[in-house]
Amino acid sequence: MKKFLGALLIAILLFIGLLYISLHSTSGEEARSVILEPGPSDNLNLRDYDSVKLMATDLYQANALKKLMQGRQYRDAWASPVTVPIVFLDTLMGGMKIIEEGGGKQTHSLEIESPAGVRYSLRSITKNPKPLVPDIAEKLALENIIIDGVSAQHPYAAIVVADMAEKAGLMHTHPKVVFVPEQPLLGSLNEKYGNRLFLLEYETEGKTNWTAMENVLEIMDTEDLQELKVESARQVSIDKHILVRNRLFDLLIGDWDRHAKQWGWVIQDTPDGYLATPLAGDRDNAFFHLGGIVPTLISNRRFLPNVQPLENDIDYMTGLVMDFDRFFLLKVPESIFLEEAKYLQETLTDEVIRESFNKWPENIYRLDAPEIIKKVISRRNKLQESAKAFYEAIQEQGPINEPLKGSEDSRAGTKLLPCFECH
Repeated sequence: MKKFLGALLIAILLFIGLLYISLHSTSGEEARSVILEPGPSDNLNLRDYDSVKLMATDLYQANALKKLMQGRQYRDAWASPVTVPIVFLDTLMGGMKIIEEGGGKQTHSLEIESPAGVRYSLRSITKNPKPLVPDIAEKLALENIIIDGVSAQHPYAAIVVADMAEKAGLMHTHPKVVFVPEQPLLGSLNEKYGNRLFLLEYETEGKTNWTAMENVLEIMDTEDLQELKVESARQVSIDKHILVRNRLFDLLIGDWDRHAKQWGWVIQDTPDGYLATPLAGDRDNAFFHLGGIVPTLISNRRFLPNVQPLENDIDYMTGLVMDFDRFFLLKVPESIFLEEAKYLQETLTDEVIRESFNKWPENIYRLDAPEIIKKVISRRNKLQESAKAFYEAIQEQGPINEPLKGSEDSRAGTKLLPCFECH
């Protein structure tokens, strides 16, 4: 009995470590990208090439035993070569200016700005979860197992998700996979950002409007939206239909990690006040796939209710309700949830879903698309039931009793409401 409890404790620690990484790691790298074609050479000038063929990383390759114990996940996709364009920042869109690095030492993202004042982000596709490994895991020599958990994320999920979002009438950041070589403009940042595979996408905040929407005041983050709500003399409202549609879309693609910092808001100046339309970013956990004996043993609602892999059915709806939902959607009528579920069911047909996955390179499509497509279609067919369950779960949990995550350091120092529409 003691041996069993000891084994169970280790398993729980393993999975808690995996969750901790998934929640706090956005981008960064443990292994540098591997250039396959053209081959690396001291005399190679990548400015003479338009594209390069490479894998994201070989860090997650595994033998049969490791796959049995820790899961197949998306290991093959991480190690499969893709052909992507080469990007030099001094010529990209007329020449980019580096604004700042994003996140902490575990996050490799770079905010850049075009001559037109439009903000973009370079987010490394590979991760660097090592700084986030708990001390207890290091003492138990479990560090490598925890780092391996990133293989449950699909390296190219964001590309398909963006195309599906476009078809569903939802804004997105237009991500594009690019290779950034070492280059003079990066200077001292070359070691961290040079010769790596990135997602180049629009930032979810900024003064310059890059969307197709008109009369845009600004694109801001969730914290600034709350401050605008409290401080502005004008009415500030959100597009409830589009936000509900976004969250049901998240359920459809199995993106379980949608906290407040992963949303931007496009603020329109209208005769009736300011209207905020949600803009989703950071799709690291879309199509999340978790398998293997150890993760399967302990991935249950008792320990980790929100970490749910993409399956044909949603296992535990209550675990997918975030503070974000309780803050923004508590007062939204059930009828809107059902209406938007019906819209997504009618819009995202089998054919439309399959077309979105064609955005992947053929080799990546063959590896993962057929299985994911079946699961997404299954979820879409049950979206009315899921929408009702999601609404009920939000109501059951009620308003949050503390500031929305990401807003604790509000510059305005104002007292936040328990929900966005509460007065």
